[in-house]
Amino acid sequence: MSAAPLPAGFEGSPEAAAFIARVQAFLHDELAPLAATEGIDSAHAPDRALLRRVWRLSHERGFYGMTLPRTMGGAGFDLVDHVLIKEAIYASGSPFAPHVLGELSGPPRLGALVQAATPYHLAEVIGPVARAEKAICFAITEPEAGSDAAAVQTRATADGDGFVLDGVKRFISGAPFCDLAVVIACTDAARRETTAFFVERDRPGCRIEAGYKTMAGQSHTGNIVLESCRIPAANQIGERGRGLALALGRITVNRLLHTPAMLGLARLAFEDARAHALARRQFGQPIAGFQAVQHLLADMATDLAAARALMLATARRLAQGGDGRAEASMAKLFCSEAAFRIADRAVQVLGGEGIVQGSRVEFLFRLLRMYRVLTGTSEIQRNTIARELLAPAAAHTAAAEPQPA
Repeated sequence: MSAAPLPAGFEGSPEAAAFIARVQAFLHDELAPLAATEGIDSAHAPDRALLRRVWRLSHERGFYGMTLPRTMGGAGFDLVDHVLIKEAIYASGSPFAPHVLGELSGPPRLGALVQAATPYHLAEVIGPVARAEKAICFAITEPEAGSDAAAVQTRATADGDGFVLDGVKRFISGAPFCDLAVVIACTDAARRETTAFFVERDRPGCRIEAGYKTMAGQSHTGNIVLESCRIPAANQIGERGRGLALALGRITVNRLLHTPAMLGLARLAFEDARAHALARRQFGQPIAGFQAVQHLLADMATDLAAARALMLATARRLAQGGDGRAEASMAKLFCSEAAFRIADRAVQVLGGEGIVQGSRVEFLFRLLRMYRVLTGTSEIQRNTIARELLAPAAAHTAAAEPQPA
């Protein structure tokens, strides 16, 4: 793996370009040899101890806390720079790509919680997570609460000077290697009231059930089982009843921030397909000379360009203070669908090589298929887009109707 040059006409700031150059050198010079030595690739995931080494290295090099506020050591990049940096990290092909910025376990998981943190939270949770000393995950999803996040059944019952939690959180990214979790629990079932809490992994009554893998062969997810798990009142985050509001406080931005990962991975699939088409010979010529293959490559390049343009346009809108709820859902919908189409066509270009496990495009096909489900399914994105599109019309219709005297 070699550090790829920045494309001509780089859309971000000079500071972001310099940051990308440094992070590419880190990926190439330090993480690539580490992955080779430890045997880490798409089929062999790093264990918790190795991930801690990666997080600490990234923190020492100034990458891990990039997304934090400047007051906490963050880089202060706007959203356009952020998506470009993340795209470049994933386009490197490094198996450690999700861990350089701590996306499954570090500062990006804190999100809007920083604004509701108490001095105790800053000292015991936020600070250690920012310094790569502790790993954190975000636990909302349950067996009966997925798209309907307000339907959580995990209960938090006030008891003396704390709370007792009971329930199961399912498919939680980063759970296998977390030190603590942000748990959204029901504090009033009748009102569907939810509250957020920090729950330490080593508390009695808390256990992690991991070991299962996603269709991409990764083991980044697990279940968090809470059985009469007692936590102090100080572990409550923000006001009671504001759990989902805190969890969803950055949902528009977070939806957008998944798109550069998809597009970085899709670029890998496209580049592998193009290289194979130029190298593979049939009937006396490279298969890139056949119109059928040319059309596949043309469609892949067009999908990639269109998805990337939508991602950047949405990032600019949000960076300028625009609402962008519909646009962020459009970006997540289109980029996830387009990235999977690119991977699907890459498999087609590689033919037999593309369907063998161990082939990178075969892995990317499985991984990019997951993004159509993760972080809000395509159907949920369409619901959001439609609601945003129809809301002004509905309001206009209501205002035009005669009102009762």
